Amino acid sequence: MKPVQKLTLAALFLALGLVLPFFTGQIPQIGNMLCPMHFPVLLCGMICGWKYGLGIGLILPIMRSLMFGMPPIFPQATAMAFELASYGALSGLLYERFSNQSIGAAFASLIGAMLGGRIIWGIVMTILMHIVGQPYTFGMFFTAAFANAVPGIIVQLLLIPLVLAVLDKTSVLRFKQAQETGASA
Repeated sequence: MKPVQKLTLAALFLALGLVLPFFTGQIPQIGNMLCPMHFPVLLCGMICGWKYGLGIGLILPIMRSLMFGMPPIFPQATAMAFELASYGALSGLLYERFSNQSIGAAFASLIGAMLGGRIIWGIVMTILMHIVGQPYTFGMFFTAAFANAVPGIIVQLLLIPLVLAVLDKTSVLRFKQAQETGASA
């Protein structure tokens, strides 16, 4: 994929990240559970590469906070910037490491990215809460990062590999296969 194509797709993923929360934002509990900004960032990393995923993940929550006031800039958008940057970077790095890209590779990459991003988010939240003198316990982290996010995690694990499979099936974006890697080396 050419750099212009990657940049154009990254801009599309940024726009999706700005718009998707409007569909769930009317009911904050549902929006928090479905994590709508995560989808485009994870896809951006896997489709455009880790650098684009990192960049879009970093600016998306801050930009959305400044434009629409949600999520609040401190601590949510600040912590989410690190989390989503991690998602974008890790999903791209892990996915490109697979010699055979497939639904299985996408699934494995997503799990690694989601775990890594949530750990980064927890570390940043701990630091931010410490700065303002508020406690941030492991229980608070686990509830916010995992227990409340289970519906979003499940939907991401189902939809993102499905989107990649549809893109492959329609020849819009083909899965990389091991023989293609060997031929190009």
